[in-house]
Amino acid sequence: MLTIRRQRQLHWTSHARSKMLFYRLSEGRIKRVLNAPERIETGIAPETVAMMQTQRGPKNSHEIWVMVADDKVRRKVVSAWRYPGKTKPGEKLPEEILKEFRSGLAIIKER
Repeated sequence: MLTIRRQRQLHWTSHARSKMLFYRLSEGRIKRVLNAPERIETGIAPETVAMMQTQRGPKNSHEIWVMVADDKVRRKVVSAWRYPGKTKPGEKLPEEILKEFRSGLAIIKER
């Protein structure tokens, strides 16, 4: 018997939208990371998951990260960013990215 997996509806937070503009990431690029991640790790925020894809260019390579939180109906895109270079699996993010993310979470919680 064939089972059809129902795709969750995506919800974009304003923090994720602003990061997408800052790092020049499109919705399609974020969806590609979500559909075919190279690596999946636990997110730095509670109950989140971070997914990564490597993007290689002619001069340099970098990673595109997307942090999501799932509930029963939808998948909330919490944040997205580019990381220059390559991270090791399970490696913590730099403190400057953590501070920036925490400040964005505080703004979201106020709303």
